Amino acid sequence: MKISRHIALGAVAFTLMACSSSSDADDSTVTSLAESGEETTTTAEVASTEAPAPDVPANSALPALGECPTAVFPDLTAVIGAGEEYAMPEVLVECTDTELVVTSNGMPSYTYEPLTPNGLNEQAWVWRVPLKPTVAASTTSIADVLGTLGFTTTGLPIYGPTEGPVPTDQAFGDPVYNGILDTCGGHTGYAADYHNHALYSDVYCNLTSSVIVGYALDGFPIYNSVGCLDVDCTDTAQFISGYDMTGDPTSYSWKAYTYNSTGKTNVLDECNGRIGPDGTYRYHVTDAFPYIIGCFAGTSTTQTGNAAADMPPMGGGGNPPPPGGNGPPPNG
Repeated sequence: MKISRHIALGAVAFTLMACSSSSDADDSTVTSLAESGEETTTTAEVASTEAPAPDVPANSALPALGECPTAVFPDLTAVIGAGEEYAMPEVLVECTDTELVVTSNGMPSYTYEPLTPNGLNEQAWVWRVPLKPTVAASTTSIADVLGTLGFTTTGLPIYGPTEGPVPTDQAFGDPVYNGILDTCGGHTGYAADYHNHALYSDVYCNLTSSVIVGYALDGFPIYNSVGCLDVDCTDTAQFISGYDMTGDPTSYSWKAYTYNSTGKTNVLDECNGRIGPDGTYRYHVTDAFPYIIGCFAGTSTTQTGNAAADMPPMGGGGNPPPPGGNGPPPNG
């Protein structure tokens, strides 16, 4: 059986923040544990460090485990795209009996503003993830991963909470902290590829039609910051990151944050996710580090083509990642 839906995406023009240029990478070691038996806190307190909770979409119906989730991918045919000189976004959503397959040209569905020395070109993304993901016996660090960790429902690649080696004074730093992302949490890399390091449930970013805003490469959905506290979703809460800033994230971001859930309400695990009231795992977007994914709770699927490629260093052949992997070395 094969189910498909073709989605043509566009954009609403809006003003983006002016930010400085940079590149992309991931960084030091993340030790984590996502316990499948985790219980969800039942209070609805919102941490003062978080932005206001996004509204619950009018159509909040969610796909069951194993069901093709075409309904969570927005159909935005009426919007205008990245700009007159750029191709319109194209996203194709298909499902086999076992996989969700998303093909995208990687074009943002909102007005593009150059924030790095790189341009914006179409890409050839194909992501394949399981329809019935399972929590792994142990989590997988994303520290040394350069490249895609997941994708948005608007067909854009998701990167980790770390930049690349250029500029050197911000090497492997936190792109949110360093203010180098646009209003929707993205910018372009050396290959003229637009990607997100953070996600914002803003109407301009076209991520408000569903509480699910993306998928990680292990197949688990990425929700906005609001989560259900009961199966019928009559009680909700805004969930927060468990990471505290304990250093300077200007460079080597993973060294600047420490996971500590003590005394926090509705806090997520080290992967920035939780077990929902229906017993399934999900990640949540947060305004605080790691913003989207902190580690893989499931088993990341092996991708092919561009989706499997390492992120090229800013500036072409120069400035490769330091020795010890595709990201910064454990001791910087």
